[in-house]
Amino acid sequence: MAGRPAAGGGRWVAVGPERLEGWLGRFVERHGAAKIDTSGDVVRVRATDGAVAELHVPFPPLPEVPSPPPETGEPAAGAVVLRALVAHADTERRIGVLLVRLGGYAAGVFEGERLITSKVGSRLVHGRSAAGGWSQQRFARRREKQAGEASRAAAEVAVRVLVPQVDALDAVVLGGDRRAVDALRADRRLEAVFALETPPFLDVPDPRLAVLQETPKTFRAVRIRLLDPAP
Repeated sequence: MAGRPAAGGGRWVAVGPERLEGWLGRFVERHGAAKIDTSGDVVRVRATDGAVAELHVPFPPLPEVPSPPPETGEPAAGAVVLRALVAHADTERRIGVLLVRLGGYAAGVFEGERLITSKVGSRLVHGRSAAGGWSQQRFARRREKQAGEASRAAAEVAVRVLVPQVDALDAVVLGGDRRAVDALRADRRLEAVFALETPPFLDVPDPRLAVLQETPKTFRAVRIRLLDPAP
């Protein structure tokens, strides 16, 4: 299975909650019976051939799983954990999303995968100038002013869309450009929004409505680090 290389070895794949149970079944079929353990917000599946799947719990923590009776054995205990993870991942939540890039911004609230309210906008921010001297300084000042106006516009949209919903939100997912997002953290009106921040940070292009509508495919997915068996 293709995936993005992971730091420290292995590769990352993302599996939607509706496909997670089948994915786990196929992993065991390919690699053999698995031993399951949990560490923090990671459920680790170790197969008999040495393959490992590290499943990062979305919207942590994973609810506490009741232990089965001792006579049921370790495999049964592991199956309980995996069933709990599948159910947790598939839970429908109310999630706020804030995407910001220099000059573009989008805020929305989702019920599961359904976008129930949103606002998208943009402001002109010129690129950097290659000119030197006085012209470059004047251009830099104009660009800084435009960037500030764009950041304030993004903050206003976040206040308008997310703040009224904040008490009903389960989490807030951020995305776009980290520097542009971080510029909004000083706005005290958004303190409650940023207090609900949860990974992943979404690497998205210019925040348009179509981009915002696609974000549940990423933030609802379970991120899995796959380690192949040793040769």
